[in-house]
Amino acid sequence: MHPFIPLTDDDKKSMLADLGLKSIEEIFHSVLPQKVRLKRDLKLPHPLSELEVRRLLTSKSQENFTNYINFLGAGVYDRFIPAVIDHIVSRPEFYTAYTPYQAEVSQGTLQAMYEFQSLICDLTGMEVANSSMYDGATALAEALLMALRINKGRNSIVLPYSLNPMYRQVVETYLSRQDIEIITVRVDQKTGQTDLEHLSKIVSDKTAAVVFQHPNFFGILEDPDRISDISHNAGALLIEVFDPISLGLLKPPGDYDVDIAVAEGQQLGLPLGYGGPYLGIFATKRKFVRQMPGRIIGMTVDTRGQRGFVMALQTREQHIRREKATSNICTNQALCALTALVYLSLLGKKGIKEVAAQTLQKTYYMREKLSQLPGIEFPYTGPVFQEFVVRFKEHTATEIRDKMLDHGILFGLPLELYGGSSGDLLIAVTEKRTRDEIDRVVSTLSELVI
Repeated sequence: MHPFIPLTDDDKKSMLADLGLKSIEEIFHSVLPQKVRLKRDLKLPHPLSELEVRRLLTSKSQENFTNYINFLGAGVYDRFIPAVIDHIVSRPEFYTAYTPYQAEVSQGTLQAMYEFQSLICDLTGMEVANSSMYDGATALAEALLMALRINKGRNSIVLPYSLNPMYRQVVETYLSRQDIEIITVRVDQKTGQTDLEHLSKIVSDKTAAVVFQHPNFFGILEDPDRISDISHNAGALLIEVFDPISLGLLKPPGDYDVDIAVAEGQQLGLPLGYGGPYLGIFATKRKFVRQMPGRIIGMTVDTRGQRGFVMALQTREQHIRREKATSNICTNQALCALTALVYLSLLGKKGIKEVAAQTLQKTYYMREKLSQLPGIEFPYTGPVFQEFVVRFKEHTATEIRDKMLDHGILFGLPLELYGGSSGDLLIAVTEKRTRDEIDRVVSTLSELVI
């Protein structure tokens, strides 16, 4: 009888003998240079039983910030996830390690992807959407590549200073080996919004696309109609990085003639997870659909008159497109997209509006409470949604954050990490935060800043 775990010492010796080798080391000798090999002993712990592993992991999990009051945001948010969502997406017909993309994929999965696309179009007011991408940052980078294909001959793009810095890094990585000029539009130092006068000056007949984030990285709402007019008057495409929950209250991208709308879908039922897995949302106008990356599912009728679903477009290199492929995105985030689909379906239009309304009300409640403390000011006057910047006059934001951690509070993101003022802290407030939690935070903070 063979052992459960294959490759015993005798197995290894037999395989090496067949290869004419004396050791496994010889297999890697020619392909792994010595300079990249690990020289030290890993000092791995001794083997543990299943019970011991459970105890160890449980103790380690208690070191996480799960019991902290969370005011962190910057693109990923602590939102309420109804228990029924995990129940539905964990069913065996949905929950699989296999990421579907081949033509023979099941009708059920194709339908889920189609329904996801449909709800994203409803949410954004855009004409077409794909069945998801990796995350919000790569969705933006792919949107810019798409805009450059559509606006051939134009070799510059405009990014706002108020764009999420992590998105900017991904964009710069994508475009680093191409002859594309990246121009940054300033932020109005009073309002925190895009400086529209500066935008008007830098947009030209060489601009392929203008990007804006709404609400922006500082949580401030932009003037999308003005940005749209300035961009389109110069012949540039307009790309919006939107917040899915904010659309419960704000006009959708389709209402102000956005050409490509992208977002991070984490807020739609996906938990905080150290960076993922999440999903990128990508929608555009129908006339641009053949330039859109990813896969697009269509609904049709078979020879018997029954409804069916098919992959209508799949414009990537693995489907014989080669150099004509619009993207090297190799799959979609099917399970994450399904989670977002279930979340949107369960909440509906009224539910999303309620989540957005609670978020807005609690954001301004906390802002008002903080304004009563000495040593605190708000550097920007623009209207906000979900996030805002607080400036400490006598302390650094990092100092305040670290002290609040001692009280079980994750109190925002110091903007000094991204080149901002040392006293500036970005605070996020979602519908999960209660009045008691906010009051507790303000009371704790008052003892630190006085």
